Amino acid sequence: MADRAPPPPPPPAGIDSRSGFCAATRIFHSTRAPGDLPPESLPMTAAAYAFSLLSSSTLPGRPALVDAATGIAISYPSFLAAVRSLAGGLWCSLGLRPGDVALVVAPSRLEVPVLDFALMSIGAVVSPANPVSTPEEYAHQVALSRPVVAFAAPEVAAKLPGHVRCVVIGSDEYGRLAASDGRRAAAPAAVAVKQSDTAAVLYSSGTTGRVKAVAITHRNLIALMSLHADNREKVAREAAEAGEEPPPPAVTLLPIPLFHVFGFMMVLRSVSMGETSVLMERFDFIAALRAIERYRVTLLPAAPPVLVAMVKYEEARRRDLSSLLVIGIGGAPLGREVAEQFASVFPNVELVQGYGLTESSGAVAATVGPEESKAYGSVGKLGSHLQAKIVDPSTGEALGPGQRGELWVRGPIVMKGYVGDDEATAATVDSEGWLKTGDLCYFNEDGFLYIVDRLKELIKYKGYQVPPAELEHILQSHPGIADAAVIPYPDEEAGELPMAFIVRQPGSNITKEQVMDYVAKQVAPYKKVRRVAFVTAIPKSPAGKILRRELVQQALSMGASKL
Repeated sequence: MADRAPPPPPPPAGIDSRSGFCAATRIFHSTRAPGDLPPESLPMTAAAYAFSLLSSSTLPGRPALVDAATGIAISYPSFLAAVRSLAGGLWCSLGLRPGDVALVVAPSRLEVPVLDFALMSIGAVVSPANPVSTPEEYAHQVALSRPVVAFAAPEVAAKLPGHVRCVVIGSDEYGRLAASDGRRAAAPAAVAVKQSDTAAVLYSSGTTGRVKAVAITHRNLIALMSLHADNREKVAREAAEAGEEPPPPAVTLLPIPLFHVFGFMMVLRSVSMGETSVLMERFDFIAALRAIERYRVTLLPAAPPVLVAMVKYEEARRRDLSSLLVIGIGGAPLGREVAEQFASVFPNVELVQGYGLTESSGAVAATVGPEESKAYGSVGKLGSHLQAKIVDPSTGEALGPGQRGELWVRGPIVMKGYVGDDEATAATVDSEGWLKTGDLCYFNEDGFLYIVDRLKELIKYKGYQVPPAELEHILQSHPGIADAAVIPYPDEEAGELPMAFIVRQPGSNITKEQVMDYVAKQVAPYKKVRRVAFVTAIPKSPAGKILRRELVQQALSMGASKL
């Protein structure tokens, strides 16, 4: 039997043990037990670190990857062999070397994690991109990251800039690179790659501006995997203290694209923990329910709209979802009302809420364990090795528990910077390493983090600041509303008016007046919804973030006469 992990050490002097706040420095410190990170000076790739965490005795019979549509599975021994073989082809036949950038443009297919790990294992830089982007968007991304090669699905290759060498995934050329060939020299067993070197270039979602290329280091990814390992130890320790068995290795359904930070990091996490990832090429609600049932999925990472759908659609109750233990919420804030409704319908499913950005390698805070998960509305506590500040946007003053301001984060998961944009990097990460998230947040007295909204998305109504997310949570709790988004509508007198876009539930005849009255009964007068439009769908990013700019343009083009 393995030794039980030691309890967390007491906090340093001057730091409040509940909130992690130090009154002297005005900094919030993680209250999690700090796990062991390898020395930063030690050359190591993220792939090598992930594989070092695997236990060979438990892996032979467990799938690493499963294709949800076909049921085809890749075992861990086959996955590791495929990564080694492809790494050899990339190194010896293609001539890739540490620092070379490789664009990866494909849906979530079994080849993609193998390719990502093979690239990272030789020190090449993975740059995953959305396979439904336009040629103009690819041209912009290529200009930022400057790849030496692109690996693309057959249906995407023609959209890429002609000057970039392209290897089509599944082609004979790709097959030769991936094939194990005893005559070909293998890639070096240990490539001399610094942890501070770039491992991946991820493209930020661009919900408030043009897409940026975010450089993530091997150290960032190693810290992220360590953080997840620390969280697993905490859950195992609490289970042991309660006299229960620790949870089995997760079977994770990934309906989130692997080019998005959430999906990319979830595969990394799954492999480093020896778990199983079930991949979906594109999200489909009914197909996701079938996959949970067929593959006995235990963990589902999802954006809040998936929870709303599970509560409101009968199909979710007709399926056997008894294997599902945890839903990990990310990509957008989850309202208390939706969380409580979900818990009443699925009482045996633990809701793990988390918060992160592409610029923070995808993880800043999360709830860990059943008790923390009851803190509905919170995204959890700071991850191990992290610090945070809550900064008044007007004065720059660092604030304490219970006070709202912009969240700043510091620690080993903060990005290296924006590729090719030193000015944006300097504006986002200061000289002391603080990442300015642009999110309006606060910590409570117990160290739980709450996201109020994006600072840039706050609606300015007659001098008051109205958080759209707060109104969206209220609207989504109405039984006649399937989905909702709130945007600022320009107004000469008030500055901006809160305007709601509503997707009615099938069979619902809710009116504009009923929508406005429902919100008005639950908020202060300045937060009332003043305009309403009905639509068939809310435009969202692949991670579930509302694309407000599109809705603002739609509202303006509709004109006042149609609202």
